[in-house]
Amino acid sequence: MDRGSSEDRALAAKPARFSRGRRLLRHADFDAVYRQGKRHFAACMTVFYLRRPPGMGMRVGFTVARGLGGAVQRNRMKRRLREAVRLNRVIEAPVDVVINPKATLLKVDFLQVQNQIARAFDVIEKDMGGAKARP
Repeated sequence: MDRGSSEDRALAAKPARFSRGRRLLRHADFDAVYRQGKRHFAACMTVFYLRRPPGMGMRVGFTVARGLGGAVQRNRMKRRLREAVRLNRVIEAPVDVVINPKATLLKVDFLQVQNQIARAFDVIEKDMGGAKARP
């Protein structure tokens, strides 16, 4: 059985993890984004964002309401969103982002989820003063 070259296997591996430093983890941080931040509405998600002090970089968090389904469905939503963000570019602007999915997230194609994340990041980038994004 041919497994391909080591280069092929390396390319097939995930190029980067969604590291702890890029995640929003504390309840107080989520609250601040919800209370003081701005919103961007997309077809299958609402994206909240708030500027951070300069030099901090972007952090992303995910919230999924219990009303959207059982634990399996909610975890699947978070996995899809995390992967879409991981595959997308990183905004260099210092911003906290919270992504809140809608029930339709599990019904749409993953490419649409990626496109909505990319569009939301474009909107955030423009609002934050045009900070350049890193591929």
